Amino acid sequence: MLAHEPPGIALAIENAARELEDATPHAILRWALQRFAPRIVLACSFGGPTGIVALDLVMNLDPKTPVYYLDTDLLFPETYALVERIAAKYDIVPRAVRPSIGLTAQEAAFGAALWERNPDACCSLRKVEPQREFLAGYDAWITGIRRDQTTSRRQAPVVQWDEQFGLVKINPFVRWDEERIWAYVRFHDLPVNGLHERGYASIGCVPCTRAIGAGEDLRAGRWPGLGKTECGLHV
Repeated sequence: MLAHEPPGIALAIENAARELEDATPHAILRWALQRFAPRIVLACSFGGPTGIVALDLVMNLDPKTPVYYLDTDLLFPETYALVERIAAKYDIVPRAVRPSIGLTAQEAAFGAALWERNPDACCSLRKVEPQREFLAGYDAWITGIRRDQTTSRRQAPVVQWDEQFGLVKINPFVRWDEERIWAYVRFHDLPVNGLHERGYASIGCVPCTRAIGAGEDLRAGRWPGLGKTECGLHV
């Protein structure tokens, strides 16, 4: 994998993004798997429903596609339970990508509850850096981001060069909204995180996630009160 956009790929990505803008997620994923397999990987947080829909489509297209999640050591029990349910349903072993520094070592180096005092630093240690190391072995990754989730994602293309991680980024669900995602989940009877039944819309780490109230933004429950809506993986 190259750290910077290789010569000639910019035009190819621009053309692909334009040609696939109105394509279905299934068609986008089929193109991506044909183009990049076996050096393509699916990221699934096992938090929000979009990742589960992506996983279901990918498993139907190519069940050999590797799946990973970022295990920060701070995930909800319901999230770990969903990983096990998905593993059994699709007969796969999702890869847990973990930070090199444990919680005890992090506290010794940076003080207690770093997520409260400097959430960006905590996300960098427990999410961004582990993912950067892991993705070094791939040419493309598939995400579940959507344009309706945050203002920073409203212009997300279907296909792009990910400068931060140095590979192609596939966003097959950018044009879908929350209602359409849940319609797919219900129609296909897919397992989802049990916290959704308790008002959690977007689910991350235990200390940085809460349920949302009526009328709140879908990601209002992430890093509440800290003015933060992204962990750094997509910005």
